[in-house]
Amino acid sequence: MSLSVMLVDDHAVVRTGYRRLIDAEQGLCVVAEASSAEEAAAWLRDNDVDVVVMDLALRESSGLEAIRRLVARHPYLRVLVFSMYDHVNYVTQALRNGALGYITKNTEPMEMVAAIRKVALGQKVFSSDVSEALARHVVVGGDELAQLTPREFDIFRLTANGVVPVQIAARLHLSPKTVFNHLSLIRQKLHIESDLQLFRLAARHGLLELQGE
Repeated sequence: MSLSVMLVDDHAVVRTGYRRLIDAEQGLCVVAEASSAEEAAAWLRDNDVDVVVMDLALRESSGLEAIRRLVARHPYLRVLVFSMYDHVNYVTQALRNGALGYITKNTEPMEMVAAIRKVALGQKVFSSDVSEALARHVVVGGDELAQLTPREFDIFRLTANGVVPVQIAARLHLSPKTVFNHLSLIRQKLHIESDLQLFRLAARHGLLELQGE
């Protein structure tokens, strides 16, 4: 019996390439694709899948929030993050939100296939570059962003990248007032007094995204 896989990525070309790779492997089969968190949630309402392979950079939504919402609705869902982001804060927040594994898009194709099989068995798995980042993080002793909750991290990251509170509210399915309240708490936790300080802190942690990503 084949392991069923769902691909969630907003680039059709990427999904096509990895569908071919996965379908070529014995015992693996891509049964669904989604270009957004909303499409993934709609499909999962009526269908089951062994592993969801999800990018974090989804247009008009947050991959981190999508993981949290999907796992909350489907507690036994196994999610493997497949992302261009290799910063340790993305990794830790994805795990907090319910992901079982995290690999980057620099990962060799067969390493991705192996990761899917391990996640299907309920095992945690990381690509080699992510494992190295986590090890460095432990040696250094963490950083101030570790104290943020997954939702606060999302709001911090989006704010630093120029997304206004009303747009953040829409992406995270929150009210604008709730976003403003979170921003206030974030500033208190991180001892931030200005938008410039917030931007500089995000830049120092590699959380600024290029336009068009």
